[in-house]
Amino acid sequence: MRALTGLLARLFDVALIVAGALVASQIRFDDASQRGFYLAFVAFAAAFSLAIFPALGVYQSWRGRSKRLLTGQVALGWLIVQGCAMALMFSLHRIDFVSRLWFVYWTALSGSGLIVSRLVIHSLIGRMRHAGIDLQPVAIAACGDHCNDIIHKMEGAAESGFRPWAVYNLAPDSETTTRVPSFTEHKAFAKYVREQNIGEVWLALPLTEERAILKLVDEFRNDLINIRFMPDVRALALFEGSVTNLLDQPTINLAASPLPPNAMVKKDLFDRLFALAALIAISPILLGCAIAVKLSSKGPVFFKQQRKGADGRVFTIYKFRTMRMHVKKAGVLEQAKRNDPRITRVGGFLRRTSLDELPQFFNVLCGDMSVVGPRPHALEHDDLYQHVVSGYIHRYRIKPGITGWAQINGYRGETDRLEKMEGRVEHDLYYLRNWSFALDVRIILATIFKGISHQNAY
Repeated sequence: MRALTGLLARLFDVALIVAGALVASQIRFDDASQRGFYLAFVAFAAAFSLAIFPALGVYQSWRGRSKRLLTGQVALGWLIVQGCAMALMFSLHRIDFVSRLWFVYWTALSGSGLIVSRLVIHSLIGRMRHAGIDLQPVAIAACGDHCNDIIHKMEGAAESGFRPWAVYNLAPDSETTTRVPSFTEHKAFAKYVREQNIGEVWLALPLTEERAILKLVDEFRNDLINIRFMPDVRALALFEGSVTNLLDQPTINLAASPLPPNAMVKKDLFDRLFALAALIAISPILLGCAIAVKLSSKGPVFFKQQRKGADGRVFTIYKFRTMRMHVKKAGVLEQAKRNDPRITRVGGFLRRTSLDELPQFFNVLCGDMSVVGPRPHALEHDDLYQHVVSGYIHRYRIKPGITGWAQINGYRGETDRLEKMEGRVEHDLYYLRNWSFALDVRIILATIFKGISHQNAY
């Protein structure tokens, strides 16, 4: 059955490629006598698709795979196919006879057909699985809460077709929330898996259960059962353990940046474009603030201080100067307090409205900071709090921000008590664990509409 399905999928793709070429020919050439079909080009592309698509995993089972990943694989495969076909036509000195506009139409039409057809079929299969058709039973060996998490995710992605069928609970003291049969003995669990012909066994166990893991793998070694290991690393990992590939070895990140490299690149591009647009838009405000600071008291317009950025790299942060020039005590960092006599009248206004932070858009444009992220602290605070506040140093896994999740939730201004810093760090780590562009936009909007002025800003 699976072989027949794969064959039909390949034939369907070839039909879409040919159909796309025909439609492109109809669009490109108004006169029927001028329509060229370029049979050789289309034949080469169809042949290459039969070789390249399987190599890229296009015809692998979709069960549990994301639509985004599926779309990316198909699009990449089709572009590679077209590149190979074009290279072959060029080597045969036939490329000059091909209409470039026809080729663009063909590539777009067939590519769209390949992607849309899969998304439609994916959606139809998802509806079938929601209705209880084409389900893959899964037996889960886990301990308490982690087992409940796996089952919750499985039930939340019903279109994947995975269904919990049995649970082997290695922590009898903790209860599972599922209504499927639950076992506490190895032999009873193994017997049930075989009797019910369950094809998937997931080992969602902590690394401390090495003996149980080896015993289960050995138990089903000679059965045609897929055994998958989903290690419970919550006790070890600071963030949700993502998997990467190092030296061709699957690697679980226990303490590393929770944002994947491609997300970091997108965030950096957004930051720089946003900072450039912001600096252009607020340039009159910047000029007005600079003049007010210069006229309010003697000293430079900008306050400069060393702060830590991503991966602990030190950079110079810029703010509008809000205090009178004064002599600092060696090795002592004195934070601004309410009714602080060092703050000028103009400086007080800039602090209350956060206008003193606007020059940090230059830091963002230079790549030292982000628009949204954990607020950077003075180096003296870093040296102190990283030893007394759990997780403090991990704030620097990404670039610090002008505003952040902690700031819009009230954690800004003076940190005169340890509890305040702990609350700020807790919110910063929440941001790292749950980062998304939507969350960044939410924080930016909250900062604009309700976070510009705050009672703790003085």
